[in-house]
Amino acid sequence: MTSKSVYDHLEKSKPGVLALFDPDRVSVEEVGTLTKQVCDNGVKGVLIGSSLLVSPHFEKFVCAVKDNTECPVILFPGGSHQVCPRADAIFFLSLLSGRNSEFLIGEQVKAVFLIKECNLEVIPVGYILVESGNCTTVEYISNTKPIPRSKYEIAVAHALAGQYFGMKYIYLEAGSGAKNPVPSGMVKKVRETINIPLIVGGGLRDYDEVRKSFDAGADFVVLGSIIERSKEQFEGIMRRL
Repeated sequence: MTSKSVYDHLEKSKPGVLALFDPDRVSVEEVGTLTKQVCDNGVKGVLIGSSLLVSPHFEKFVCAVKDNTECPVILFPGGSHQVCPRADAIFFLSLLSGRNSEFLIGEQVKAVFLIKECNLEVIPVGYILVESGNCTTVEYISNTKPIPRSKYEIAVAHALAGQYFGMKYIYLEAGSGAKNPVPSGMVKKVRETINIPLIVGGGLRDYDEVRKSFDAGADFVVLGSIIERSKEQFEGIMRRL
């Protein structure tokens, strides 16, 4: 990654796909090879984070990713302990859809001095969890209710609040391993209302689902589980985009 800011790089790269690696689900030994594969297939950046993080090798994991790509490496933390100076930037997430103050502001306050010490580029992101048809890890760990899939207006209101707070991105998230992705109708309504970039992730298992998110107005989609599960299926999606 050059001296150019990660945010500027992403703005010039959209629309595009971001890869998400979970250190609890991808080993340190294999993540370097996996990083090369996804970047060779055209992802615009690599996100690293976990809802829980039981792996004791977080920093080594980030280094392994960083050593194998020129794409921006962005922390996508599930808590204040997921900070590493080798990354290029951090998504400074606030779980706007929940009412648990720990994930609205508490974990963020715990992390700020470490982030400053690491000299990471900070990208504020309004994180909105959407009902997916099953209980995802982020829902359980955060102890928050997702926005109902049919309540588009609630998602729109939270996204607009995030914009008014000064967030640089809104992230609509169904959750890792989600049964269903964020409804394209919800993506479309949010896109029509906000004027900051929109990221959509969770439950995107095939080209048609990814295409629907882009057509509805997503600037970036995030693919994680599909990369872990099937290299061929991931590459098939990327070839068709």
